[in-house]
Amino acid sequence: MIHKTAIIDKRAIISNNVKIGAYSIIGPHVQIGENTEIHSHTNIIGQTTIGKNNKIYPFASIGNDPQDMKYKGEITKLTIGDDNIIREYVTINPGTAHGGGETKIGDKNLLMIGAHIAHDCILGNKIVISNNAAIAGHAEIDDNVILGGNCGVHQFTRIGKMAMIGGMTGVSRDIIPYALSTGNRNVLNGINIVGLRRLNIPNKDIISLTEAYKSIFKTENLSENLKNLKIDSTKNKLVMEIIEFINKDKKRPICTPAIK
Repeated sequence: MIHKTAIIDKRAIISNNVKIGAYSIIGPHVQIGENTEIHSHTNIIGQTTIGKNNKIYPFASIGNDPQDMKYKGEITKLTIGDDNIIREYVTINPGTAHGGGETKIGDKNLLMIGAHIAHDCILGNKIVISNNAAIAGHAEIDDNVILGGNCGVHQFTRIGKMAMIGGMTGVSRDIIPYALSTGNRNVLNGINIVGLRRLNIPNKDIISLTEAYKSIFKTENLSENLKNLKIDSTKNKLVMEIIEFINKDKKRPICTPAIK
């Protein structure tokens, strides 16, 4: 059902069973997949592709120009997957020419009220971004991450799989997979054991991961600590994911525990 007051450009591609509420605006280069529901007063423009079964709530602004001083009107893209919930006042910007040209959001994510996803960000699947959290440009957030309310994520920051970030945390350093992180400028607070158990990760793997975590961060010399890591630890898939994350090319330093 499409409300009679919705303004939809004739060139937009609207799939079957899409609902569009009153006073919503859909631009000419927008594509919307089947069974997606767009509530009233929503603005979707730009080169924006939205998948199936999404729910988008009132006053969301999706696909408007990047908030980047270098942006000069280049044609760039925003791609959103399936089964996402995008709540009121969420803003999502497309990519920029110098940043890869595309912002990508995966499947089954929950973006709560007032969340902002900036240009050239890459988000995975099953992520929860709480109210008023702001993700700056070029950030990468992996699957199953939980981001607390009013967080601020610095540009080019990476957040690894299943990391959990406390409310009002300023994320200025990369957060390894499976970690807990809080702070005005984020520090590590251990491993997300509750999240791992919810995914039915065997206890022996969790214990091995916890021991490896202590070894990796026993000093600030991460390279040396990784060299001295026990061979048994490297047989743990979760540990290997952390090692690969740390060794990957990066623009931000790795977040570490607070110095005692």
